[in-house]
Amino acid sequence: MTQNDALTTAVDAEFAAIFTYGLTTAFVGSDQRNTVGEYIAEHRVRRDELNAALVSAGVAEQVPDAGYTLPFEVTDDATAVKALLQAETTCASAYRALVEQADDGKIRRLGVDGLTDTAMRIAFWRGVAGLSPSTVALPGAR
Repeated sequence: MTQNDALTTAVDAEFAAIFTYGLTTAFVGSDQRNTVGEYIAEHRVRRDELNAALVSAGVAEQVPDAGYTLPFEVTDDATAVKALLQAETTCASAYRALVEQADDGKIRRLGVDGLTDTAMRIAFWRGVAGLSPSTVALPGAR
């Protein structure tokens, strides 16, 4: 995997996360709706930063897929939180790969910042789900 491959994977993970957040908005509890709005905005900013880095590297800007399929049906608050945790974990994995593959310090910083943000969101959603501990060592490690 190259730096540009890792950037592309991270953009794809952000698109999937944005889709997942949009889908789950209808199912999360009312006390989490503002957080969902904040987090989807954060994912959009990251997506744009990653796409800008790709364009700067001479790679075409990535566009979202026509749709995304979740591995399970989202029907209520609990499954919505499970989907959001999965989306954040996928993003964390993509950012870990970006940090590992980055040849450029600015790209590595994008990866570190993205990984840090996803770790915070994972901790939040684990807390909402009642999972203990709320933080995990090495987010995105599989």
